[in-house]
Amino acid sequence: MQNVKRYEMLNKLELAEDEYVRVSACADKLTESFKLLEGIDTSGAEPLITVLDIQNVLREDVCVKTIPREELLAPAPDSTGGFFRVPKTLE
Repeated sequence: MQNVKRYEMLNKLELAEDEYVRVSACADKLTESFKLLEGIDTSGAEPLITVLDIQNVLREDVCVKTIPREELLAPAPDSTGGFFRVPKTLE
């Protein structure tokens, strides 16, 4: 329960009293699961980034012709300083 209160403070949460018990129980289950995992011998296993059999899926970094800013902004209803200007949506 003390760890939950510490996490609450660090993360600026406000938990209700009944939530402390529930979160504490979940944290205890996680701790037990990690203890079980610590007991597994992984000395012969190679570290993996992913379990999927994929190669680098990123495209080549190739320079391409870009559209000039003025051409992009030309059809815009309103622009200022080289940027689209949109109506305010939040007060």
